[in-house]
Amino acid sequence: DEEFDELCFEFGLELDEITSEKDIISKEKGEEKAKGASDVVLYKIDVPANRYDLLCLEGLVRGLQVFTERINLPKFEKIIPAEGEGQKLIITEQTAQIRPHAVAAVLRNITFTKDRYDSFIDLQEKLHQNICRKRALVAIGTHDLDTITGPFTFTAKAPSEIKFKPLNQSQEYTASQIMDLYRTDSHLRHYLHLIENKPRYPVIYDSNGVVLSMPPIINGDHTKISLNTRNVFIECTGTDITKAKIVLDVIVTMFSEYCEKPFTVEAVEVVYPNGKTHIYPELAYRTEKVRPEYINKKVGISETPSSLAKLLTRMCLKSHVTGNGNHIEVEIPPTRADIIHACDIVEDAAIAYGYNNIQMVIPKMYTIANQLPLNKLTELLRLDLAAAGFTEALTFALCSQEDIADKLGMDISATNAVRIANPKTAEFQVARTTLLPGLLKTIAANRKMPLPLKLFEISDIVVKDPNTDVGARNYRHLCAIYYNKSPGFEIIHGLLDRVMQVLEVPPNQENGYTIKAAEGTAFFPGRCAEVFAKGQSIGKLGVVHPDVITKFELNMPCSVLEINIEPFV
Repeated sequence: DEEFDELCFEFGLELDEITSEKDIISKEKGEEKAKGASDVVLYKIDVPANRYDLLCLEGLVRGLQVFTERINLPKFEKIIPAEGEGQKLIITEQTAQIRPHAVAAVLRNITFTKDRYDSFIDLQEKLHQNICRKRALVAIGTHDLDTITGPFTFTAKAPSEIKFKPLNQSQEYTASQIMDLYRTDSHLRHYLHLIENKPRYPVIYDSNGVVLSMPPIINGDHTKISLNTRNVFIECTGTDITKAKIVLDVIVTMFSEYCEKPFTVEAVEVVYPNGKTHIYPELAYRTEKVRPEYINKKVGISETPSSLAKLLTRMCLKSHVTGNGNHIEVEIPPTRADIIHACDIVEDAAIAYGYNNIQMVIPKMYTIANQLPLNKLTELLRLDLAAAGFTEALTFALCSQEDIADKLGMDISATNAVRIANPKTAEFQVARTTLLPGLLKTIAANRKMPLPLKLFEISDIVVKDPNTDVGARNYRHLCAIYYNKSPGFEIIHGLLDRVMQVLEVPPNQENGYTIKAAEGTAFFPGRCAEVFAKGQSIGKLGVVHPDVITKFELNMPCSVLEINIEPFV
């Protein structure tokens, strides 16, 4: 297990856990439900989302064997049948409105076993969820070719005109009845919306009018694949032709190894509504040229061109050095649709080299990092407030409209608050314009604690500001609260003096701070003062109004200080 874990890591995968069906069920549903479940060891492997070629056992094993240099990457080839002998898929113009693209291929003389068959079905399911975007872009259908006769027609008809026996059902239904039948099906109901409201549904027939499938919902029962199936007809229909080609390539390259002639695929001719034809699967090989120094520089290594070519070959990208070692010629196989740009090749070289083998170096740039001055001031003030006996609270930046308006005796329009367009809960409707409600709510949640409660918070508040590029502005506020049997205004006033003392702001009018009597809706009349410093108003302190206290479900008096600390940076 350790060796395999190590191998996965070197190959750029993660062995998530080693488990069994029994373990999984007992974890999720308890020991009782797990009785009788299989004890067979299962490996859970995390595969990167871009590597469609590793989504089944066949591809994963092949990839790891090439990586450990046990085998060479097989060469896939398509066999184009003699004139008039091959299969045809004819697309009619009715499909253009709903699912315009289709591609197809045939796997001849294939031998299925239970495990291969399960893997074949499982790969289709994984592709459906991943690159096919839950069948919205591509839907895959696989059929027993010996139960049907070509040429096949991909068309679209009114739901009432389509009638067939869906997979694993015992009777025929019309398309409309099939939609109703699967509306409660835990697996298929998620795909119904893709065609449900369209006037015509896509459908594929053979030359005798047998329904192969109604993509993207369900295949017909007539063409069902079994372990005895020898010839498989694969069709992929979709709204994105590029994705459809990739999906077809992945399926045929993974399972053509079980054909009588391994790694061969029989091509199918697709005829478009305008009369043009195209042979699928494309199974296109292409070559890219990359400079060795480009790879070395990007990864931060210094390997010879021939060893880089060897590294890439281990990653299923057959490579050799050309032109005096100036270039590496890389052959991209049809399994590697994820190689789009030179940087993808560089990434594979880095994986094969081993991320852990790349030497750590100090960057060549000489820069000195610095803390943001506002954050540095915040950190320093937090220490001093804590030293003054206050406990720090961290409250949510979002709150309800009532918290910042009604409960503080203000109108919401006067707060200038930023609103959430589609709030999920009543608690998170607006961004806070003051830190006071958060602290009052914290006290309400801690009423059982021994008095006095002394809390503070230094955080951002948000208000609308049409002059900024985002239409809003943040201010760093300091808020402190004292909650006890008596209001303790003198304690909060003392805290203000201490804050100014550590900020080295003297208590005078010219270049220091002063307080002047003021009124505030949240404060007790005659017990509120405005704080002025640096020639501007920076906030208020005072005794909280009894109405505000009761609205926050509290029953003792409290006094509070809230100032903006940005002028002191």
